[in-house]
Amino acid sequence: MSQVRVRFAPSPTGFLHIGGVRTALFNWLSARRQRGVFILRIEDTDQSRSTDESIQAIIDGMKWVGLDWDEGPFRQTERMDLYRSHAMKLFEAGHAYWCVCKAEELEARRKEAEAKGLSPRYDGRCHNLGIVDPPKDAALRFKAPLEGQIVIDDLIKGKIVFDNTVLDDLIILRSNGYPTYNFSVVVDDALMGITHVVRGDDHLTNTPRQIPIFVALGFPVPRFGHLPMILGADKTRLSKRHGATSIMAYKDMGYLPDAMVNYLVRLGWSHGDQELFTRQELIEKFSWDHVQKSAAIFNPDKLLWINAEYIKVSPPRQVAQALVPFLEQAGLREEVEAASAEWLAQLVVLVKERAKTLVEMVDWVKPYFGQEAQFEAEAAKKFLTPTIAPLLDKLLTRFEAFPSFSKQVWEESFKKLVEEEGIKMGALAQPVRVALTGRTASPGLFEVMEVLGRDRTLIRLRKGLEHASTG
Repeated sequence: MSQVRVRFAPSPTGFLHIGGVRTALFNWLSARRQRGVFILRIEDTDQSRSTDESIQAIIDGMKWVGLDWDEGPFRQTERMDLYRSHAMKLFEAGHAYWCVCKAEELEARRKEAEAKGLSPRYDGRCHNLGIVDPPKDAALRFKAPLEGQIVIDDLIKGKIVFDNTVLDDLIILRSNGYPTYNFSVVVDDALMGITHVVRGDDHLTNTPRQIPIFVALGFPVPRFGHLPMILGADKTRLSKRHGATSIMAYKDMGYLPDAMVNYLVRLGWSHGDQELFTRQELIEKFSWDHVQKSAAIFNPDKLLWINAEYIKVSPPRQVAQALVPFLEQAGLREEVEAASAEWLAQLVVLVKERAKTLVEMVDWVKPYFGQEAQFEAEAAKKFLTPTIAPLLDKLLTRFEAFPSFSKQVWEESFKKLVEEEGIKMGALAQPVRVALTGRTASPGLFEVMEVLGRDRTLIRLRKGLEHASTG
């Protein structure tokens, strides 16, 4: 068997949509599973809508989710001579003809056909004119087959049959010399040796138009597969009204790339009841046989759950590295630069069970930066009171007597003081928590001290005592 060669071929007309990322992901997994080749191709022949910014957004999005390509990125605008030469081959072989119909004439005929309840396709009036010296505003049309059927053995949907009588003679070269989508994509797929074309099922009607072009050019026809759409909860096509649809928006919202990959692969593919997969497991287990035929429903809550799980199980240093830009955006650049990678990872371990996104994590870790805690007014008013000051003073004296921090020793000392005073643990723990973090909620008290270290713990306790003493 020949080597599997697949491609992801987005149009750079905006951000990289999560539906596009899922298509890229499935192709990437197929290539990696079969030791094939994954190609990135930018289909930028639509001059009115394609932008360099969108091309960069595609590349940035692919890199963020870790979908590396083996060849490319190719740009169609750099391959124009190839399209024109292959278009002329079709003309010379009698598979294409020049059309001199004006745009306004075509539009009028289209409306007339629709008014009569007919298919608004080209009526073929230039088909037999035999124009060999066309005017500058002529377009080149492909001669579609008039009889028979096109049968597609779809990788996902199974056998699909199209009647050739529904086809019309589509334009393959516009009057401005630019190729149309259905033609350029065939030339590219053929010349790049693509063996499997897997894309969204919004392209399903393009496939019977493209197969005859492969045949006419004498190229092998690749296997086709059409992925069902991703829908919102209301069963309509996923759009901005359902929330963010740009892959980079999820980066900005604090999602981890591996969590996004795990979620998107499960939108239309399954392996038993397993929910969470490593990247290597996905490569080993992926097959087109387990891609579902029906549309997938995007569930933001499920994505959030998966992201929270990835925050818990990912290497802390890896999470800390992803967290750094969010901390810098929160105004903590100097503190982050002064902190060690080890301490930042320690901080992640402290709060990873509580944060579902990196944005949430920033809020949880902010209290641990700086020498002193910023007291929340209500928390300080309730717990840092004159009545607690003597106890805080005793605790501080005991802690200051220890030359270094030991979680076990400090915790035993704390509990002994509580026992001696005949009070409940929370009566002292909550004031200490507010003194250390400025808040009433935090991870375990002695885990907090461990992250703060001896010196900052003592500084913050003194500040808490000072606040309590002055009321």
